[in-house]
Amino acid sequence: MPALNVSVPHSLKPEEAVQRIQKLVSGIKTKFADKVSDVKEKWSGNNSEFSFKAMGFDVSGTIEVDNKEVRIQSNLPFAAMMFKSRIESTIREKATELLA
Repeated sequence: MPALNVSVPHSLKPEEAVQRIQKLVSGIKTKFADKVSDVKEKWSGNNSEFSFKAMGFDVSGTIEVDNKEVRIQSNLPFAAMMFKSRIESTIREKATELLA
């Protein structure tokens, strides 16, 4: 599967960034319940493994939070490749807003 890598700088304490991300994930479970299912996240300190199903596709990846940036890595289904740049820019935009 093709890789998706997004890095977003921030000036928060890592713990605050993690809390904001966790809150966002909880919101996604309810707000997009009709499009996204089986949302799972497992945190170990400032690192997370996640997975979910979106429009019939399995998506999984990792989130790493450090003092200066959040790195999101995932594998995209081949069927989503034509939307890769749009997906990356949307994630970057929403993450930047979240971490501002």
